[in-house]
Amino acid sequence: MLISVQALRALAAWAVVCHHFMQIFFDFHASGPIGQFFVSRGAVGVDIFFVISGLVIFLSTQNTDMPASRFMLNRIIRIVPAYWFYTAIMGLLLVFAAPLLPHQVISWQNFLLSLLFIPSENPGGYGLYPTLNVGWTLNYEMLFYLLFSTVFLFQQRHRPLIVAAALFAVSEVLARSGLISRFYGNDIVYEFLLGIVIGIIYRKGWIKEGVWLPLLGIATGLVTIYHLTPAERLLNWGLPSALIVLSCISLEPCFRGNKLLKILGDCSYSVYLLHVLVLYAGWLAAEHFALNPYLVFAVCVPVIGLGAWGSYEWLEKGLYRRMKGWLDKRRSADTAQVLS
Repeated sequence: MLISVQALRALAAWAVVCHHFMQIFFDFHASGPIGQFFVSRGAVGVDIFFVISGLVIFLSTQNTDMPASRFMLNRIIRIVPAYWFYTAIMGLLLVFAAPLLPHQVISWQNFLLSLLFIPSENPGGYGLYPTLNVGWTLNYEMLFYLLFSTVFLFQQRHRPLIVAAALFAVSEVLARSGLISRFYGNDIVYEFLLGIVIGIIYRKGWIKEGVWLPLLGIATGLVTIYHLTPAERLLNWGLPSALIVLSCISLEPCFRGNKLLKILGDCSYSVYLLHVLVLYAGWLAAEHFALNPYLVFAVCVPVIGLGAWGSYEWLEKGLYRRMKGWLDKRRSADTAQVLS
């Protein structure tokens, strides 16, 4: 994994953390320019995530042929356990502390559909959000994985076009015709394709290392995001996010070998899943004891960081290795039985 991409993944996760801090503690009402930036632009971390996801999935499956079921199983054991764990905690929090959390309601139907990555109306009345609200992005991720799993039926040179056609069919035909949830009609789904395009460019060796030109690219992406709203998500935030990812890859020599940035990137998924729970706990403490919100946030940050590191080491990586090892042994045993 490119360390520059890991660093950007970590930065994107923490931008979302700051965005939700402004939501939970201030209901998106900010007074200063920094707070206003995270209110209106902090959600762009999701767009960067999607571009990176497309890039990583493309690069990790190059020169690889596997059954579609095997690809999906690998993604499921990587993504699902941690998501289910934090969804269960959020469910328990809503059951026992619902009167204390504004606009947060739980229902068994929404909870079960959340676990299955099926979009449904949140009982709180604010849209198609799962029990663990940040899980809405994982509904798109799982769709992308499902569609990407079909590419292993085709020659490698055709795979990007197959994914593009599949995403177009889902978003522009099925979703807009009402055959599936309107949730999938959002043009944000095409940001995965931007990551695949970057992966193709990277594989061809067209991304040149540098400093000043990549920094200019990052600055251009940030300025564009700052001045444009996400009304046209793909154009206004998706393309600038792709430019930022591309520019960061060009800066890889500046990041190479940095173990801290690698760890921060590794922990970013757990940061994304865990942070809302910690922020809600901090908000409850701030409300009860009349604490300064920024002081509480200063405590929440290391709690999120350390909690995410532990979550990655024991829940994500540890469980993934055990489950993958078990599956590999099972497959080897089945192969040996067939050959015998």
